Amino acid sequence: MLNRIERSAIRSAALAALTWAILAVPAQAQSGTAAGRFTVEHPTLENLGFEWAITGDTNRNASVSVDFRRAGEAAWRKALPLVRVGGERIFRDVENLSYIVPDGFAGSILGLAPGTEYEARFALTDPDGASGQTTHIVKAKTRVEPQPYAAGRTLHVYPPGWKGERKLPAFDSLLQAYYGAGLGDWSVVWERRAQPGDTILMHAGIYRNERLNYVDPMVTPFDGTMWLTLKGTAEKPITIKAAGDGDVVIDGAGNHRLFDVQASTHHIFDGITFRDTDVAIFAGMKEVGGAVGLTVKNCRFENIGFGVWTEYAGSSDFYIADNVFLGRPQTRNLLVGWNRQFRQPDEAGGAAGVYGSHEMRSYYAIKVYGPGHVIAHNAIAFFHDGIGISTYGTPPTDPDRRASSIDIYGNDIHLSGDDFVETDGGVHNIRVYKNRGVNAPHSGYSAQPVFGGPVYFIRNLSYNVPNAFKINANPAGIFMWHNTLIGEQSGGAASNMHYRNNLFIGRGAAQGVMRWMNVTGAYSSDYNGYRPNPGATEQYRWQAPGSTTNFSTLAALSAATGQERHGVELDIDTFEKMTLPDPAKRHQVHHAMDLTFRLKPGSKGVDAGDRIPTVNDGFSGAAPDLGALEVGQPEPHYGPRWLNAQPFYR
Repeated sequence: MLNRIERSAIRSAALAALTWAILAVPAQAQSGTAAGRFTVEHPTLENLGFEWAITGDTNRNASVSVDFRRAGEAAWRKALPLVRVGGERIFRDVENLSYIVPDGFAGSILGLAPGTEYEARFALTDPDGASGQTTHIVKAKTRVEPQPYAAGRTLHVYPPGWKGERKLPAFDSLLQAYYGAGLGDWSVVWERRAQPGDTILMHAGIYRNERLNYVDPMVTPFDGTMWLTLKGTAEKPITIKAAGDGDVVIDGAGNHRLFDVQASTHHIFDGITFRDTDVAIFAGMKEVGGAVGLTVKNCRFENIGFGVWTEYAGSSDFYIADNVFLGRPQTRNLLVGWNRQFRQPDEAGGAAGVYGSHEMRSYYAIKVYGPGHVIAHNAIAFFHDGIGISTYGTPPTDPDRRASSIDIYGNDIHLSGDDFVETDGGVHNIRVYKNRGVNAPHSGYSAQPVFGGPVYFIRNLSYNVPNAFKINANPAGIFMWHNTLIGEQSGGAASNMHYRNNLFIGRGAAQGVMRWMNVTGAYSSDYNGYRPNPGATEQYRWQAPGSTTNFSTLAALSAATGQERHGVELDIDTFEKMTLPDPAKRHQVHHAMDLTFRLKPGSKGVDAGDRIPTVNDGFSGAAPDLGALEVGQPEPHYGPRWLNAQPFYR
């Protein structure tokens, strides 16, 4: 017997079918796909991102294949297919956030060479029919690391009290060279501005503002902030660089913002030390303005609350690489969460006192919004969060004004108060790969939320973290491949979430090792390795639409769900050497130089993975290894490429 709702549904379906018949519209038009706008996103140094809007495909069986080659080559290579996105609801009621992902495809071609032009071929197919322009062949070129303009002028800046020879033209402060600015009220008389292509060489010494001095020699009266507003170009950037004759230290003397560059384009900071300020480089305010083409490389940040920061949707194409960021820790020897309070000593290693209690002395090392940013090979310690995308909210519709095509890789992050890397406002093609994080009290890598994706988490390491991935506000489009995670995965509801070739190593906590919470039917999990927590009876929790079940073994989960048919349970003997953090010592600090994440040749995690085009093409053996590191291949370099001595934070 049908109930009232079911009878009503049948009548509605019959009426809809009759209407379609009268209008002589083919039935498959409801599920066929109409191709829309194709977008090539901002390129980065190593990756290219693409978006393709569609309508239709109500049964979500359309697909887009991708091939690529270097421009001029004959042979095509297979890339990852684009990801079907659309229809997922991202929401968080407390902030009135509710967003439906538009229908389309998005995805990346990974692992490319910098400064190289590529051809990419895209083919949209649908068993129910596809209309419009269903193929695209496009050319796109990856970027290169920004460099000073070789043919530009060189301006020399010397610190107060300089006694040596001066090269001409010589200036007494950065702002005097940059604007031709004077002292006091004359500081905003800018009659002799730097030009695109100029390089300002800062000679060795300490440049400390005297902001309460009306004639501050640094030309920063009252606020101590250096406002940089000039416009360089990609070919002719304005460069502020250490001259190479010793350390160059720009000291904020405790001010709030040391540099404000939100009105600038194409500036390079190279080899400078920034210290004693709340915000070292402020680069953009939401809905106000933001920098374009900002480069910060080979620099050092000390005793700061925030390193590089933009919230502006139009900020684009930053290159932040090979820097050291040191925050203001409550203590260097204890792991303290931002929402916890405890009195020391309750464990060895910290000074007596009260820690936690929502006290935040340093916020982010790096936080960005907008497209095309590269954040690579930085060393970061003692911040609330290491690296983040702004938790922006509903993303703009313009692809040039939202957080897409962002690369975060090769970073070394120590002792965060919350997370290592947050992709929390990301839209499409966020690539987080080959990072190392040690000591975080909450989560290692965060998607809170992602507005459609894909966000790729690839070959990342984390250690001494209770929750491997933070998944919150119902993100959509998450791909977790080849990560080595010493800690449990506590779940979090998401759509379009996929796991491959990861290692989830339980620390011995009372909980199970893994939880999946799938909001829609688009999910997959296979070829992963797990170390169950001894004593926990519910090791695996599986949630899909309409059901939630706990399992004590991986085999039981696989039999019931069809997932993890190639997954394995293993122990720490799959590593060459692995000592697990003690969950009972939640405030203990560990050090990366004491750890190894390499697999033991011939162990259970070796040759146990799945092939993923452009991600593990160069594997050795019969199949890719599980986790971040392939046996027999060199480990990535974490942190600045000029920095070999560890630890960087001591």
